[in-house]
Amino acid sequence: MPPPDKLSLREKLCYGFGDLGSCLYWQTFTLYLTFFYTDVFGIGAAAAGTMIAVARILDGFVDIGMGMIADRTQTRWGKFRPFLLWFCLPLAAMGVLTFTVPSLGASGKLVWAYTTYNLLMFLYSSMDIPYTVLLGVLSSDPVERTTLSSIKLVGAYAGGVIISATLLPMAKVGGWLGARTVERGWQLSFVIIGLAAIACYLTTFFNSRERIAPPRAQKTSVLRDLRDAAMNGPWLILMGLTITLAFVSALRGSVTAYYFKYYVGAQAATLPRILFGPAGGTQVWSWESLASAFNTSTQVAAIVGVILAPAFVRLAGRKAAFVSMYLVFIATTALFYVIRPGQLGLIFGLNLLGSVTGGPIAAVLWAMFADSADYGEWKYGRRATGLAFSANVFCDKQVWGIGSWMALTMMASVGFVPNTVQTASSIHGLILLMSVLPAAFGIPSIILLLFYPLNERRMAQVGADLARRRAADAAPAGA
Repeated sequence: MPPPDKLSLREKLCYGFGDLGSCLYWQTFTLYLTFFYTDVFGIGAAAAGTMIAVARILDGFVDIGMGMIADRTQTRWGKFRPFLLWFCLPLAAMGVLTFTVPSLGASGKLVWAYTTYNLLMFLYSSMDIPYTVLLGVLSSDPVERTTLSSIKLVGAYAGGVIISATLLPMAKVGGWLGARTVERGWQLSFVIIGLAAIACYLTTFFNSRERIAPPRAQKTSVLRDLRDAAMNGPWLILMGLTITLAFVSALRGSVTAYYFKYYVGAQAATLPRILFGPAGGTQVWSWESLASAFNTSTQVAAIVGVILAPAFVRLAGRKAAFVSMYLVFIATTALFYVIRPGQLGLIFGLNLLGSVTGGPIAAVLWAMFADSADYGEWKYGRRATGLAFSANVFCDKQVWGIGSWMALTMMASVGFVPNTVQTASSIHGLILLMSVLPAAFGIPSIILLLFYPLNERRMAQVGADLARRRAADAAPAGA
């Protein structure tokens, strides 16, 4: 039997399946949602951007509520695990409805989009918040948490690989599913995605166990939880980091499909047959194939980065590793401004380098949030793990909504019209959103991290103090 804070490889891997299921949806939201609503569903860019922003803002408050509800949930399965069982089927069903294009007029379709997408995000939060919080209660060992966070990110990027490689080929007319219309293709795709997500969530539910509980003497108080969070300096710094990092991802992710469809377009490319087999040789690649290959290679490179990152973190420490990796990511992102459509080698090469260095950032950040929850318990004698994590997701979604709105509003302002040849100003706007603008938002992230105080030595002391307190708290009265 492993020590109480040491997890078996089976439990670690099964925990990662939860993020694989979540990212079948989240990667769709980040990579293709804006494209779906403008080029498939038939909503104008500005209207789609406003709808997504409103939904994300509303859903952000659901995140905070779900974190607090989960903190106060008591079942025989624990506080957080049961949500994976309760909500996986409704989430899959709503996913199919969200990506169904109804035969309605413009107003009716907009109402359908607002209703289904808001409900989908509510159900997604009801699953994703408790799942994410599990990271903070499966183990109190910092090394185990870093490993769990890395496996979680591997699962997330694996979900991204699946969506990047399969969604457009599945959904297109005459694609893998044989759909006669692109609308039917998207609907059928989410039947399959929903079933896969259910299997992933149940794998996590049946193969994990919560080990850390709040102190027995802790009284439930929403206001006290909020006050403690507002006084937790490391947690506030991490919240600022979340905001700046999310802006980078939101701006770039919202326009990737447009970048390939309207700027790069179809391109002839020669690939070595010894590596790519039937796909090798010289042939013309459609924009859908190039976009899928770009997004897939992003996720694969990020997985490589997540696997390599723990060794680098142990060598340099979290703060130094974070700063050095993210500086490389920012530089490779900014360089997209000077790339021409036919320079596929540069497009994919810079993206691979940026993904290897930028991919592990989220793993390091999630481990830091678990540390901030420990710090709050150590400092104030109270633990609100759900609030610590859900507030992070709240900020992430708020910024994603605002970022998507900014990207689509900017596209509309420079004359973007879907499914037509774009003007020079529209193309220039796409290039800015793919390069310089997201890179600019990365600079504050580096500045904020310089003020983060929880280094490895301090967390070792916090962990030792908490272990003594928990042992005393668990001892029978009078022992």
